Amino acid sequence: MKIGILTLPFILNYGGILLKYALQTVLKREGFDPYVINLHYSPTTRMRFTASLFKRWLLKNIFRKNIPPRIRPTKKEALIVGNNLIRFEKENINLTKKFYKNIFKNTEEYAFDAFIVGSDQVWRPKYVPNLTSYFLDFLDGNNQVKKITYAASFGVDNWEFTAEETIRCSALVKQFSAISVREESAIELCKKYLNVEAIHALDPTMLLKKEDYINLVEKDNIPVRDNILFSYILDGSDKKNNAIQKAIKELKLHHISGMPSNSFAWKESKKDLSDCIYSPVTEWLSGFRDAKFVITDSFHGTMFSIIFNKPFVVFLNEHRGNARFSSILRLFNLEDRIITSSDFNNKLFYLDYSEINKKLEKERDKSIAYLLNALNY
Repeated sequence: MKIGILTLPFILNYGGILLKYALQTVLKREGFDPYVINLHYSPTTRMRFTASLFKRWLLKNIFRKNIPPRIRPTKKEALIVGNNLIRFEKENINLTKKFYKNIFKNTEEYAFDAFIVGSDQVWRPKYVPNLTSYFLDFLDGNNQVKKITYAASFGVDNWEFTAEETIRCSALVKQFSAISVREESAIELCKKYLNVEAIHALDPTMLLKKEDYINLVEKDNIPVRDNILFSYILDGSDKKNNAIQKAIKELKLHHISGMPSNSFAWKESKKDLSDCIYSPVTEWLSGFRDAKFVITDSFHGTMFSIIFNKPFVVFLNEHRGNARFSSILRLFNLEDRIITSSDFNNKLFYLDYSEINKKLEKERDKSIAYLLNALNY
């Protein structure tokens, strides 16, 4: 069976890349022929880039708005800073040709027998280029192609669709033969607003075991580092930096960051580009392999801390969607891992994974069984 996997467009994000890898790997092991739809946001032209700079300058200096410091890189800059992530996809993931705005106009040439929508926040309007595409509007009325979701996510526990989007997506999703979502709260959202039943499934990254990721790291001969505190912070702040410094001091560890040392910000210029380059995916994974302790504000930073059985703490990231964090932490009884300041309890430096691993294995088996049953394997 030839399967098209539809998730978020490519961005500079390790979790987004590894969930594609994980889902595809599971499907390959079961004898399927999966392809990830190679979806990209429209390239940033020089005119759009300049307009974005001007708009941000107005908001910050004239209207005194507090806006995020980061800006999107140009196409040329993105190719440089994201080269290691792009290379990992090319070497490890079956991709279709690139799609932009008219993303599915030519998917017929692949003759997919089924489409899987998910995972990640594919049902969050502000994260996708066209919401109804993630309800397979381009297959509306086509009963020859199987349509399912795997761990699709709204990201939040409140409804963000417009009335028009709700009506349209509700009609489209009823053509799906199986629906699974990533957060428990999404089950109720599907029932209340889309009038469909859904079940819970693990994020695809959790379908693979720690050993699967370690094998990737070892193929690239990434050396083991001792006494490491690994941080993966997407949105830096003083309190997060203070938390890192506290843990370093208490545990007597060396700090390794999973993010580039710099990012695209107002104060930066092209001469700083080398500081913005993302490390190879396997080097990022080695941070979890080697860590004695992890501090993160990332959903997938949380996922890989659990997969690698590392003690960790997490800052919730409301802007990026808190429901994701709450659901997975509640599933494993890890709500105490949430911190709000650098003044956290030292007991969090240690974590017994014996019961967590039993639960993870059970949920992994259930999620894979759903996937195979949905595809009528």
